[in-house]
Order: sequence, then structure tokens, then C-alpha cells
Amino acid sequence: MTKPIMAKATAVWLVDNTTLSFKQIGDFCGLHELEVQGIADGDVATGVKGFDPIANNQLDQDEIDRGEKDPAHNLKLKHNPAALGEEKRRGPRYTPLSKRQDRPASILWLVKFHPELSDGQIGKLVGTTKPTIQAIRERTHWNISNIQPIDPVALGLCKQSELDAAVQSANAKRAKEGLVMTDDERRKLVSTEQSLAGDPEPKMPSAISGLETFSLSGNSSAADEDEDETEKTYDADSFFNLPDDKDEDNK
Repeated sequence: MTKPIMAKATAVWLVDNTTLSFKQIGDFCGLHELEVQGIADGDVATGVKGFDPIANNQLDQDEIDRGEKDPAHNLKLKHNPAALGEEKRRGPRYTPLSKRQDRPASILWLVKFHPELSDGQIGKLVGTTKPTIQAIRERTHWNISNIQPIDPVALGLCKQSELDAAVQSANAKRAKEGLVMTDDERRKLVSTEQSLAGDPEPKMPSAISGLETFSLSGNSSAADEDEDETEKTYDADSFFNLPDDKDEDNK
């Protein structure tokens, strides 16, 4: 950890119980020197109870004594093995409950307009799992017929800078592998304003999903024969075997 827990409360305690300089306290707690001065003046952190760093195993008294004797001395946070790796959390991004129902729409938007992004990158941006992304990519999601693509930036699921960084990283990887984005893929790259202003995609009934590529080309010959038959014109007399007048005279 680079700063103590409850940094502002720790700064309040150091201001009240030591003669350390504002800069020393600010550097140790991750605060600005003027903010520490505001704590001393009572303008900042009013009502915050001081947090003793010595009693909570974050700082030694000897370290405080050295800092009081030497204003240029930087306080060192006491090593705590239990805090190792605490700032580096693994797993997908946390998504609030109020926005979790918007994740499929943002996944569909990313799959449609940024096909260069991998499932791992989409999972980090939106905070979802690879099976969900794969189901939406293959259009096998249980609610795919009701999902409309919406920009995750507009939904507040990620920042524009994070999306841009992911797209640049994906493009750099593809360029390194010798893969160049096609013209069709470049046309799909639209801004947030354009994607929000666009018309919603027509919904396909679930009963006919999967028949998008169905074609009647195999029955073209039969269809042509039907058209030829409809174009033929028939005389009403041809349906009756009536004898000619000449045959009657010969009899």
C-alpha cells in the first residue's frame, strides 16, 4: 500500500499529536500540503476523529521522532504482510445493481461496432463473463430478440478513455499480427452521439430466428416454369374437341 488506511483521519491524528510538518504529513497520507494546513486550521475534515497509526500498526514512534528532528525526512509506512495485493483486485469490474440489466445492450453494441475487441476486453469494460459475451455474439442469448445495442459509455458502464484505450490496444495487436481492418469494419465505427441518434434495429420474431440466410435460389427452375405457364395464353375453344366444318361437309 502506498498510503495508510483512513488517510485523512490519520492526518488529523498526526496534526494533533505530533510536530511534523504539513509536507511530511501530506506525503505520508497522500494529501496536499495545503489540505493538511486546512486540517490544522479547522477548515478541512471537521468532525473527523483522529486515527492513531501507531496503535493500528501503520507507523512506529521511532519513525515519528526522526521526522520531528529532521523536516526533510519522509515517513515510511510500516510493512503489513496482510495488506499485500489489497489494491490489485482480480475479477470483472463491479457493476451496480441498477445498471446490470443494461450490460447485454452494451455487449451487443461493442460486438457490432467494435468487432476487433476480444471477449476479455469486453468483459473488463462492461464487467461481464465470457459465456454471456459468446451467447450474444452468436445470437443464442435467451433475450436476444429484445436487446437493442446501446453505447456502454452512455450507460455509464465504462469511461470513453477506457473504451478508446481498449480499441487502440486491439488495433495495435491486429496490426502486429498483420491483420488490417476491412472497410466494412471501419464504417461500423461510429461515435456515441451517432449510435444514440440512430434508429433502433428491427426485432426479429423468435419463431423465425436462424432463417436470416434462407434462400429460395435452389427452387429457381421450378419458379421459372411456373412463371412461363402463367404467361401462356389459352384459347377457350382449345379446351373442347370440336370438329371442323370441313370434316362435316366431307361426311
